[in-house]
Amino acid sequence: MARMGLSLIIFALIISKTLWAEVAALVLLTIASVSDGVDGAIARRTGTTTPFGAIADPFADKILVMSVFLAFASIRELAVPLWAVFLILLRELTISTLRVLAALHGEVMKAEKSGKIKTTIQMTSAFIILTLLVLRYWGLEGTLPWAPLADLAALAKPAAWWLTVITALFTLISGAIYLYNHRVLLYKSWSERGR
Repeated sequence: MARMGLSLIIFALIISKTLWAEVAALVLLTIASVSDGVDGAIARRTGTTTPFGAIADPFADKILVMSVFLAFASIRELAVPLWAVFLILLRELTISTLRVLAALHGEVMKAEKSGKIKTTIQMTSAFIILTLLVLRYWGLEGTLPWAPLADLAALAKPAAWWLTVITALFTLISGAIYLYNHRVLLYKSWSERGR
């Protein structure tokens, strides 16, 4: 629940487009990501996985990822492709719907390996883009203390474009794997008749 709340704050900070707002967003994104890992580790070690956690945890991840990439898309200087962000949103909403269908059938759809890899790629891309954004605003507000940092800041636009496209690609592949692995559930949902 805290991760969902942080998502809103991170979104607001990123679209503020100031150096310290971006730094704060990067710190909060780190906290949110670490909390996700700690939460999962505790649940596995103590065997306290719950139906709520199985649904809320990936939902919180989706909210965090969507808020970050939507914020990136609002910054013109990054030129993040909207179509790639749309594909990320489409996949996340589709799999969320699949989780609801599973719940209606009394099943809990837990995270799969492909989903975990996808989330890792999404968060890694978000961290890189946000770090480059921090460097960019740092350069705009003053001189970067080390010349290679200025070179990295200049990569913000092309890196944001490519990382978002690559992220969208892996996100779609993960979604296709989820749909294939749960095709029986989809078939049951489509073929049931009302009484």
